Amino acid sequence: MQHFANPLLRHIIPRGCFDDASKTQCLQYLRTLRALQRNGFNTVFLGETDIPESLITGEKTAEEASLRWPVWTLVHAGSSQGWVPWRYKLLLRNELPTQKQNSVFQELCDSLTTSYGKCIIVTRDKRQLTGVGAKNSKEQEMGLLPSVPPIIYMSSIKCCPETARANGHELLAVPPSYTYLYPMDVAWSSLKWFIINNRKDFALRSVENTHSYRCILFNDLIVKGIEKMTPNKWKIAINKVKKWENYYLDSFS
Repeated sequence: MQHFANPLLRHIIPRGCFDDASKTQCLQYLRTLRALQRNGFNTVFLGETDIPESLITGEKTAEEASLRWPVWTLVHAGSSQGWVPWRYKLLLRNELPTQKQNSVFQELCDSLTTSYGKCIIVTRDKRQLTGVGAKNSKEQEMGLLPSVPPIIYMSSIKCCPETARANGHELLAVPPSYTYLYPMDVAWSSLKWFIINNRKDFALRSVENTHSYRCILFNDLIVKGIEKMTPNKWKIAINKVKKWENYYLDSFS
């Protein structure tokens, strides 16, 4: 009889076998993070998530057909105080001009300066997750990887450390093997569960003589879903992150 590992165990067990380069990278990130926090920087997590239209409508389609459906990308940021006071971006994937990719990050930096002062903007580098643009193995073994690459590429926008510094901020990339140091995934899960459980309440149906139409209040659904990730939930998620940070600082030092 075939046995399957518990999904939670499959998620955790491989993380007990980190190599020295991965540990060094994590320790470098955490020491930089804590040094900036001691200097009065506020920590803000910037992230994005894909929202396929099939998730909004609830229609089940074959995998090949679902690939042809439009996909929206939501870009937002949060901190221990909740979502940052910045108008999040809801972008149609692959249709954002290059110059607009840069201006979105600049807009966020301007908003953070006004609301919080100097910030550490922590995000995830998509290239690290896919292996694109990685340094050679010798550099990895020696732990010589820089904390932040020249440009951090998300799916929809570019994040430049120089742009961040010009606005009084610092940009850091969370180590790719330590995703639980990045609470944005909790926020996105909260949003998507809300969409799944409440999309019918945001749908209007119109029946005419020969056709019927269904209209989904997409923007209202996203706004309410974002609001469900309350400041208190943000505090809980970030406190869990801090516990992991303390554990790795003690273990890897």
